[in-house]
Amino acid sequence: MTASDFPRPVRLDALGPAPHTLTLTANPEEREALAARFDLVTLGRLEVEAAVRRDGTTVFAEGRIDADVVQSCVATGQPIPAKVDAPFSLRFVPEAEIDAADEVELSDADCDTLPYAGSAIDLGEAAAETLLLALDPFPRCADAEEALRSAGVVDETEAEVGPFAALKALKDKLGG
Repeated sequence: MTASDFPRPVRLDALGPAPHTLTLTANPEEREALAARFDLVTLGRLEVEAAVRRDGTTVFAEGRIDADVVQSCVATGQPIPAKVDAPFSLRFVPEAEIDAADEVELSDADCDTLPYAGSAIDLGEAAAETLLLALDPFPRCADAEEALRSAGVVDETEAEVGPFAALKALKDKLGG
């Protein structure tokens, strides 16, 4: 991982097979840096509860992210407050184990696997990345559709020219 805006290193030698509960809270400077990084209007609160344990060189972290964010509407730019309450289940493995594999076939269980180097994992950065994934990628305010129509934007089902129009005409012709 690169430099973190929310660094919370957890030393491997402090972990064992029994879960160790951690509570992480971002301070105002960290929230401001994360808001800028994630293109948020504001990040009012970020709290993380996690149970962390180690099995050999693999570290498991399970918990929940709780945050108050304000995003900008993609159509109008208006601020949209939202609450993020997202569970997570992460597995940290040494970079060398990932680098040693020539070709890796990913399963659903592997999608939340993160590499680490050295003698610690950065649980804060992992939580920040999890927060980013939990955000609405296209937040829209209540009057977004009206604003888009006023600007002349139509969705693909209403397009009158171009490839979507051809697809709609074909669909209509086939009775779909």
